[in-house]
Amino acid sequence: MASQAAASAFNGNMKKALAGLKRINLEGLRWRVFDAKDQVLGRLASQISTVIQGKDKPTYAPYRDDGDMCIVLNAKDVRVTGRKMTDKFYRWHTGYIGHLKERSLKDQMAKDPTEVIRKAVLRMLPRNKLRDDRDRKLRIFPDSEHPFGDRPVEAYVMPPRKVREMRPRARRAMIRAQKKAEQQEQGGNDKRKGKKREVEADLTA
Repeated sequence: MASQAAASAFNGNMKKALAGLKRINLEGLRWRVFDAKDQVLGRLASQISTVIQGKDKPTYAPYRDDGDMCIVLNAKDVRVTGRKMTDKFYRWHTGYIGHLKERSLKDQMAKDPTEVIRKAVLRMLPRNKLRDDRDRKLRIFPDSEHPFGDRPVEAYVMPPRKVREMRPRARRAMIRAQKKAEQQEQGGNDKRKGKKREVEADLTA
Protein backbone atom coordinates (compact mmCIF):
# COMPACT_ATOMS: atom_id res chain seq x y z
CA MET A 1 0.00 0.00 0.00
CA ALA A 2 2.76 2.43 0.92
CA SER A 3 4.64 1.71 -2.30
CA GLN A 4 1.46 2.24 -4.34
CA ALA A 5 0.78 5.54 -2.56
CA ALA A 6 4.33 6.73 -3.18
CA ALA A 7 4.11 5.70 -6.82
CA SER A 8 0.79 7.49 -7.25
CA ALA A 9 2.25 10.70 -5.76
CA PHE A 10 5.15 10.60 -8.23
CA ASN A 11 4.35 12.33 -11.52
CA GLY A 12 7.55 11.49 -13.43
CA ASN A 13 8.56 8.58 -15.63
CA MET A 14 7.96 5.57 -13.39
CA LYS A 15 9.51 3.10 -15.81
CA LYS A 16 12.76 5.05 -15.93
CA ALA A 17 12.79 5.62 -12.16
CA LEU A 18 12.51 1.90 -11.37
CA ALA A 19 14.65 0.57 -14.25
CA GLY A 20 17.20 -2.06 -13.20
CA LEU A 21 16.14 -2.00 -9.54
CA LYS A 22 15.53 -5.77 -9.47
CA ARG A 23 19.14 -6.42 -10.43
CA ILE A 24 20.40 -4.74 -7.25
CA ASN A 25 20.77 -6.62 -3.98
CA LEU A 26 19.04 -4.13 -1.68
CA GLU A 27 19.61 -6.11 1.51
CA GLY A 28 21.46 -4.02 4.08
CA LEU A 29 21.71 -0.94 1.86
CA ARG A 30 20.83 2.54 3.07
CA TRP A 31 18.78 4.94 0.95
CA ARG A 32 20.59 8.29 1.00
CA VAL A 33 18.83 11.40 -0.32
CA PHE A 34 20.88 14.28 -1.74
CA ASP A 35 19.28 17.68 -2.23
CA ALA A 36 21.01 19.31 -5.21
CA LYS A 37 19.35 22.68 -4.76
CA ASP A 38 21.99 25.47 -4.77
CA GLN A 39 24.78 22.88 -4.55
CA VAL A 40 27.92 23.17 -6.69
CA LEU A 41 27.95 20.42 -9.31
CA GLY A 42 31.46 19.10 -8.75
CA ARG A 43 31.27 19.08 -4.95
CA LEU A 44 27.92 17.30 -5.03
CA ALA A 45 29.15 14.72 -7.54
CA SER A 46 32.26 13.96 -5.44
CA GLN A 47 30.12 13.24 -2.36
CA ILE A 48 27.72 11.04 -4.37
CA SER A 49 30.61 9.07 -5.90
CA THR A 50 32.05 8.50 -2.41
CA VAL A 51 28.75 7.12 -1.08
CA ILE A 52 27.96 5.09 -4.20
CA GLN A 53 31.34 3.31 -3.95
CA GLY A 54 30.97 2.71 -0.22
CA LYS A 55 34.11 4.67 0.64
CA ASP A 56 32.37 6.15 3.68
CA LYS A 57 32.18 2.68 5.27
CA PRO A 58 34.94 0.95 7.25
CA THR A 59 34.31 -2.23 5.22
CA TYR A 60 35.24 -0.61 1.90
CA ALA A 61 37.19 -2.69 -0.58
CA PRO A 62 37.85 -1.66 -4.19
CA TYR A 63 36.71 -5.03 -5.59
CA ARG A 64 33.35 -5.08 -3.74
CA ASP A 65 30.19 -3.13 -4.47
CA ASP A 66 29.12 -2.05 -0.97
CA GLY A 67 27.80 1.39 -1.87
CA ASP A 68 24.38 2.66 -0.81
CA MET A 69 21.45 3.75 -2.93
CA CYS A 70 21.65 7.44 -3.84
CA ILE A 71 18.56 9.52 -4.61
CA VAL A 72 19.29 12.99 -5.97
CA LEU A 73 16.49 15.57 -5.91
CA ASN A 74 16.13 19.04 -7.46
CA ALA A 75 18.65 18.34 -10.23
CA LYS A 76 17.40 21.36 -12.19
CA ASP A 77 18.54 23.72 -9.39
CA VAL A 78 22.20 22.63 -9.30
CA ARG A 79 24.79 25.42 -9.63
CA VAL A 80 28.14 25.73 -11.37
CA THR A 81 30.96 28.18 -10.75
CA GLY A 82 32.51 30.61 -13.18
CA ARG A 83 31.31 30.65 -16.78
CA LYS A 84 30.83 26.89 -17.14
CA MET A 85 27.16 27.31 -18.03
CA THR A 86 28.16 28.68 -21.44
CA ASP A 87 31.79 27.52 -21.77
CA LYS A 88 31.42 23.84 -20.82
CA PHE A 89 30.46 21.49 -23.69
CA TYR A 90 29.49 17.82 -23.92
CA ARG A 91 30.75 16.21 -27.12
CA TRP A 92 29.96 12.88 -28.76
CA HIS A 93 30.34 11.28 -32.18
CA THR A 94 27.56 9.53 -34.10
CA GLY A 95 29.95 7.31 -36.05
CA TYR A 96 29.41 9.04 -39.38
CA ILE A 97 32.20 11.09 -40.95
CA GLY A 98 32.18 14.65 -39.67
CA HIS A 99 29.30 14.03 -37.25
CA LEU A 100 30.92 15.36 -34.09
CA LYS A 101 28.07 16.71 -31.98
CA GLU A 102 28.32 19.09 -29.06
CA ARG A 103 25.92 20.61 -26.56
CA SER A 104 26.59 23.32 -24.00
CA LEU A 105 25.86 22.85 -20.32
CA LYS A 106 23.10 25.45 -20.54
CA ASP A 107 21.34 23.54 -23.33
CA GLN A 108 21.79 20.23 -21.49
CA MET A 109 20.24 21.68 -18.33
CA ALA A 110 17.24 22.79 -20.40
CA LYS A 111 16.95 19.41 -22.15
CA ASP A 112 17.63 16.97 -19.28
CA PRO A 113 19.28 18.22 -16.05
CA THR A 114 19.53 14.70 -14.63
CA GLU A 115 22.14 13.75 -17.24
CA VAL A 116 24.42 16.58 -16.05
CA ILE A 117 24.72 15.06 -12.57
CA ARG A 118 24.87 11.51 -13.92
CA LYS A 119 27.80 12.31 -16.22
CA ALA A 120 29.62 14.17 -13.45
CA VAL A 121 29.28 11.20 -11.06
CA LEU A 122 30.09 8.46 -13.59
CA ARG A 123 33.26 10.24 -14.70
CA MET A 124 34.46 10.14 -11.08
CA LEU A 125 34.00 6.36 -10.82
CA PRO A 126 36.71 3.86 -11.77
CA ARG A 127 36.18 2.22 -15.16
CA ASN A 128 35.80 -1.42 -14.16
CA LYS A 129 33.15 -4.15 -13.97
CA LEU A 130 31.42 -2.51 -10.99
CA ARG A 131 30.68 0.69 -12.90
CA ASP A 132 27.30 -0.45 -14.30
CA ASP A 133 26.12 -1.79 -10.94
CA ARG A 134 27.00 1.51 -9.28
CA ASP A 135 25.22 3.41 -12.02
CA ARG A 136 22.01 1.48 -11.22
CA LYS A 137 22.21 2.67 -7.62
CA LEU A 138 22.03 6.30 -8.73
CA ARG A 139 18.48 7.69 -9.09
CA ILE A 140 18.25 11.33 -10.16
CA PHE A 141 15.06 13.40 -10.35
CA PRO A 142 14.68 16.97 -11.62
CA ASP A 143 12.17 17.96 -8.89
CA SER A 144 11.66 17.18 -5.22
CA GLU A 145 9.39 14.17 -5.90
CA HIS A 146 10.52 10.55 -6.00
CA PRO A 147 8.71 7.17 -5.94
CA PHE A 148 10.70 5.72 -3.01
CA GLY A 149 8.63 7.16 -0.18
CA ASP A 150 8.03 3.66 1.21
CA ARG A 151 11.78 3.11 1.69
CA PRO A 152 13.65 4.13 4.87
CA VAL A 153 15.29 7.14 3.23
CA GLU A 154 17.65 9.39 5.14
CA ALA A 155 18.86 12.84 4.16
CA TYR A 156 22.56 13.24 3.42
CA VAL A 157 24.12 16.28 5.06
CA MET A 158 26.73 17.91 2.84
CA PRO A 159 29.99 18.65 4.70
CA PRO A 160 30.84 22.33 5.18
CA ARG A 161 32.99 23.85 2.50
CA LYS A 162 36.64 24.13 3.52
CA VAL A 163 37.95 27.56 2.60
CA ARG A 164 41.67 27.48 1.91
CA GLU A 165 43.74 29.93 3.88
CA MET A 166 45.01 32.91 1.95
CA ARG A 167 48.59 32.59 0.76
CA PRO A 168 51.13 34.87 2.48
CA ARG A 169 51.89 36.88 -0.66
CA ALA A 170 48.20 37.49 -1.34
CA ARG A 171 47.61 38.37 2.32
CA ARG A 172 50.43 40.94 2.26
CA ALA A 173 49.07 42.45 -0.95
CA MET A 174 45.61 42.72 0.61
CA ILE A 175 47.04 44.43 3.73
CA ARG A 176 48.98 46.91 1.57
CA ALA A 177 45.84 47.71 -0.43
CA GLN A 178 43.87 48.28 2.78
CA LYS A 179 46.56 50.59 4.20
CA LYS A 180 46.72 52.51 0.93
CA ALA A 181 42.95 52.98 0.92
CA GLU A 182 43.03 54.17 4.55
CA GLN A 183 45.83 56.65 3.77
CA GLN A 184 43.91 58.00 0.80
CA GLU A 185 40.81 58.46 2.96
CA GLN A 186 42.86 60.25 5.66
CA GLY A 187 44.51 62.46 3.04
CA GLY A 188 41.12 63.40 1.61
CA ASN A 189 39.82 64.24 5.09
CA ASP A 190 42.91 66.38 5.84
CA LYS A 191 42.42 68.33 2.59
CA ARG A 192 38.78 68.97 3.46
CA LYS A 193 39.74 70.16 6.94
CA GLY A 194 42.38 72.47 5.48
CA LYS A 195 39.92 74.00 3.03
CA LYS A 196 37.39 74.49 5.83
CA ARG A 197 39.99 76.33 7.96
CA GLU A 198 40.89 78.61 5.05
CA VAL A 199 37.24 79.48 4.50
CA GLU A 200 36.79 80.24 8.20
CA ALA A 201 39.92 82.41 8.19
CA ASP A 202 38.63 84.39 5.18
CA LEU A 203 35.28 84.95 6.89
CA THR A 204 36.88 86.19 10.10
CA ALA A 205 39.19 88.53 8.15
